[in-house]
Formats: sequence, structure tokens, C-alpha cells
Amino acid sequence: MLPIVELRGAIPIGSMAFKIPWYWCYVLCVIGNLVPIPFILIFIEKLIGWFKKTKHLKKFGLFLEAKAEKNTARVQKYEVFGLMLFVAIPLPMTGAWTGALVAALTGMKFKNSMISIIGGVLIAGVIVTLICQGVLGFLSFLI
Repeated sequence: MLPIVELRGAIPIGSMAFKIPWYWCYVLCVIGNLVPIPFILIFIEKLIGWFKKTKHLKKFGLFLEAKAEKNTARVQKYEVFGLMLFVAIPLPMTGAWTGALVAALTGMKFKNSMISIIGGVLIAGVIVTLICQGVLGFLSFLI
């Protein structure tokens, strides 16, 4: 599971390429997507601060901050529900990793962040699974 594609890429690969049953694929991808989230929420601010002090990683730290700031207004306006919807949209750069980054850098409470991100990942997983199973075939352009 990689940042950017997260379960949006893992579910299609698992269910279509490796022929893993859709229910196992969904469960494993949701769990895999959620494992790093508490660590991101706890450590990302310190990590970005360190990046910005490092000659070779300064641009990356600034990029991460800019990415979070770009999505901050939408998330702050609706708080928990806004972050959940942001994470649930099955497009690259709108998943749990970016949601955790936005939540951490906007000062959202850990508990609220986790609830929002878990809900968003569950919804995104359902959407991607339904697309892969042909139920939402008209949305196949998303994966």
C-alpha cells in the first residue's frame, strides 16, 4: 500500500489482478490503509519541521505543508464530516494519508481525526470495491 494510491489502487490490483475474493481484499486494504494513520497524526508535524531544516528535504517539507493548506478550508468548514468526505472521495491525493496530514496540520483532535479517517476509508473501500465488481461500472474512470 503506497501513499497517493492507497486502497484505491490496492483493491483493483488485489481483486482483479490477483483474483483475491472481494471481501478479503476490502478488509485487508482497509486495515492496511489505516495502520499508518495514527503514526502520521502523531509525528507528521515534527517530521515536516525536520524536513524543512534539512537542505535536501526542505522542498518536500514545504510541498507537504502546501498540500495540507490547499485542503484546509474545505476540511475546517465541516470538521469531522468534511474530513470524512475528503478521505472518502476515491481519487489520488484525497485519501487517508493526505487526510491525516490535513488533520494534523489544522490541529484537529486525534479522536475526531481517527473517526473521520476511518469512516472515509470504509466508504472509499466500498466505492472502489463496487466499481471493481461492476456494480458501479459507470464510475470505472476513477480507478
